[in-house]
Amino acid sequence: MDASAQTLPRAENSADATFAAQRSEMARLIDRHCPTLGRRETPLPGLVLFRGCVADKPSCTVVTSAFAMIAQGAKRILVGNETYEYDAEHYMLATVDLPISSSVITASQKEPYLGVAVELDPLKIAELAAGLRRNPPSGAVDRSFGIGRVDVDLQNTVLRLLRLLDTPDDFPVLGPIIERELLYRLLTGELGSRLQQATTAGSHSQQIVRVIQWMRSHLEQPASIDDLAELANMSRSSLHHHFKALTSMTPVQYQKQLRLHEARRLMLTCRHDAASAAHRVGYESPSQFSREYRRLFGAPPASDVAGLIAASGGVYNANAEAR
Repeated sequence: MDASAQTLPRAENSADATFAAQRSEMARLIDRHCPTLGRRETPLPGLVLFRGCVADKPSCTVVTSAFAMIAQGAKRILVGNETYEYDAEHYMLATVDLPISSSVITASQKEPYLGVAVELDPLKIAELAAGLRRNPPSGAVDRSFGIGRVDVDLQNTVLRLLRLLDTPDDFPVLGPIIERELLYRLLTGELGSRLQQATTAGSHSQQIVRVIQWMRSHLEQPASIDDLAELANMSRSSLHHHFKALTSMTPVQYQKQLRLHEARRLMLTCRHDAASAAHRVGYESPSQFSREYRRLFGAPPASDVAGLIAASGGVYNANAEAR
């Protein structure tokens, strides 16, 4: 047997060992800096840690443009009618704000779910993408949510970002450098076209992003398809097609889920009753609000909120949802 045939298995084993060692260190860092269940903001801007356990009831939230990885455990995420699962060998990428339902599917008391997320800045992505010698995004619209496979380089970048939690004084200098490298890894990775589409001026994805931003800031206002199409500079049929291609939901479905999530937040964190929360997000019919709320969250508004508050010991943190 020649030398090359003998060395190849050792090289593969070495890469596997490096990958496993990186993941173990990530898990230790997250475990130390996020000792309690839920979401934990860190001193490093945009870097968030998560600790979770297997729960019967999925959590519902609106995920912003973000990248997330798992160091330990696995999750299932529902976006519209599509289901995604990912674990420590995969990463999650969302390029626009999306209402999601998520649940931890692999975890134990000894080995809890441990994750990390980095909020993505569209301006930084667009600036970096403009400097890369890559083909411009095609006219097609890819899903704004996807699961990709983690490689050693991407994992190493995230690990170095996590290490800054132990040396926060280094972050002002090293943080932006590592963040830029992370964006580079994502842009040049298998889901890079999704990032590029959402930040490229004039692309269909960017036009839909403009509509989504308007919908989020005008939840209480009725949004006709004609008005949204005009905002996107598209025909009605084109808006419907590209919106669903990007988000897996129609504009009406998307707005409905945004409104229900915001109403839930108002009831949990601002102590609004169901009627006032419904009115604040644009519902004129309390009975319609109650029906649609129950359909999404599995219980009527008052029962759902009471259960969440009781489960949290009386102090519910609306940001404690895990990616």
